[in-house]
Amino acid sequence: MEKIIFIETGTGIDVHGQNVTKACLRAVENAIHYNSMPGIAEYLPENNLHNMKVNVRLAVPIDKEKVDVELVKKEIPYGTVTVEVIDGGMATTSGIVLEEKEDKNDLMYIVNAAVEVGY
Repeated sequence: MEKIIFIETGTGIDVHGQNVTKACLRAVENAIHYNSMPGIAEYLPENNLHNMKVNVRLAVPIDKEKVDVELVKKEIPYGTVTVEVIDGGMATTSGIVLEEKEDKNDLMYIVNAAVEVGY
């Protein structure tokens, strides 16, 4: 990315089921859900939203290899999207194992996201 225009951050949690992709999707949604970028096209090449570049950086505590990167990319509506999965976040106890929620153990996964937008 040549120029970063802004960065949005968010957190996503999967309390039951130990699904790291679900936590990642929630983190990205949290980062972009409460924002509007009405003037972004003015800063992009050819004033075109499809020329936007978006880098999604996910800090994942465990099971990084299980993150469905293609599914995460679909959360971003415009531009060329890259996803980077790094160490971080937190795995901590939920305090209970619920078999009906497909828990394998009592861990909840907490993922942090930084969504960089630019060109």
